[in-house]
Amino acid sequence: MKYSNMVPGVFLERPNRFIAYVEIDGKTETVHVKNTGRCKELLPAGAKVWCQRCDNPTRKTKYDLIVVEKGTRCINMDSQAPNVAVEEWLYSGGLGEISNLRREYTWGESRFDFSFEKDGKQCFLEVKGVTLENDGVCAFPDAPTLRGVKHLEHLTQAVREGYGAYILFVIQMKDVLYLHPNDATDPAFGAALRQAFQAGVTLMAMDCDVTSEEMAISSQVPIRL
Repeated sequence: MKYSNMVPGVFLERPNRFIAYVEIDGKTETVHVKNTGRCKELLPAGAKVWCQRCDNPTRKTKYDLIVVEKGTRCINMDSQAPNVAVEEWLYSGGLGEISNLRREYTWGESRFDFSFEKDGKQCFLEVKGVTLENDGVCAFPDAPTLRGVKHLEHLTQAVREGYGAYILFVIQMKDVLYLHPNDATDPAFGAALRQAFQAGVTLMAMDCDVTSEEMAISSQVPIRL
C-alpha cells in the first residue's frame, strides 16, 4: 500500500491513545495516531516520524502519524495498513490460488478479516499487525486482547467444523529474527494461540518492506511458540 502527502516530523509527546504532538516545519502540530496500542517503545521524545497530511477541512487534526524510525528501521504504525497489505498480497498470489475473496466475513459470533476458497474449502483468515520489537525479536500482543483470544477460539472451532483457518501476523517492519506470543503481557492469548496451532489453524508471520511512503508484505518470519 502507498501513502501520499507524507511529511517528516519529530515526535514530542502523546497525551492519550488518539493524538500526539509532533514538530512539523518548526511548528507543534496535534496529529492523529492511527494505532491505539501502547507503542511506548516506538515513540520516545525526539523520534523521527512521518505523518500524512490530510486536506479534509472537517477534520480536527491535519495529520496522521504513520511511520516512526527506530534505529535503522522504519516501522509502520498504521493499524489499518496490515489488512490493506494482506489484501494486495492475497490478490498477488501470496497464498497460492484462491477464489471468492471477501473482507469482513461474519461466521457465527466472529467477523474474520478475510474469507476465501482454496483447494475446494472455505477458509477464514484473521490479520494481526505487529509493531512490538526488541533486538530483532517481535512479540504480539503489546496489550491484553480479549478480542484476539476470541478470534483464535473461533478459528479453532472453524477447523473442527471442516473449514480452513489462518492467522497471519503482519510485522510492520523488516529484518527481524522471529515472532513469539507475548505471554508476559497476555498469557491467555499465548495459550489460545498454541491451542489453535494444535487444532490445525495455520499460523504465519510475514515481515514488510517499509518506507516513509509505502508498506508491502515481504518475507516469512519464524514463529516460536
